[in-house]
Amino acid sequence: MARVLVVEDESDLRDVLEYNLTQAGHRVQLVTTGEAALRAAREGKPELVLLDLMLPDIAGTEVCRALRRDPATADIRIVMVTAKGEEIDRVVGFEIGADDYITKPFSVRELLLRVQAVLRRTQTTGSAPLQFGALRIDRDAHRAWVGDAEVTLTALEFKLLVTLLERQNRVQTRGVLLNDVWGLDPDITSRTVDTHVKRLREKLGAAGQYIETVRGVGYRFTESPGEEAG
Repeated sequence: MARVLVVEDESDLRDVLEYNLTQAGHRVQLVTTGEAALRAAREGKPELVLLDLMLPDIAGTEVCRALRRDPATADIRIVMVTAKGEEIDRVVGFEIGADDYITKPFSVRELLLRVQAVLRRTQTTGSAPLQFGALRIDRDAHRAWVGDAEVTLTALEFKLLVTLLERQNRVQTRGVLLNDVWGLDPDITSRTVDTHVKRLREKLGAAGQYIETVRGVGYRFTESPGEEAG
């Protein structure tokens, strides 16, 4: 199955996670601090990190940021596991690069299913590359190019781009995108979508015009020049 790094300082929960992940066929490594997590991720190259946010040395959010900044660990899947379940906590978690966010207490069965769902995104499916004007996307490799230049995207930015492109010419409301890309409640009030679209446009350069703002509704991927989000 997969190499999973568990970053958790609560011994009872750590034992539960190790037992159940091992029973599910995963190879598990356990650490209890943020510094140990960064070292283990760089040396062991796990496919997924289960990351507690409340660590004794450095915050889990800083661990996540460091993993995403380092090219050697930027592609590792990160699932945050924490007692901090407020909307703002989840939004921040996704914005700094988490692939999923699980709130304590949780069902072990649900955690295993969500771990498997995140891992499935990295598995090669043989899907055909997407091409749209100057933009080319390899979904299996999680890579994107504008012309001959590769664009560096976070996992969340990549998912947002693919979602918009696969639904081209159809308006996607902010609520739909919050649900389908972030897995957040579509009824919440949040500027998360607008912030990420703005950042995505900037990274895409000339191809950013493909993302059109539909005022008061959401966004649409189209060959028509898009207007800047306000």
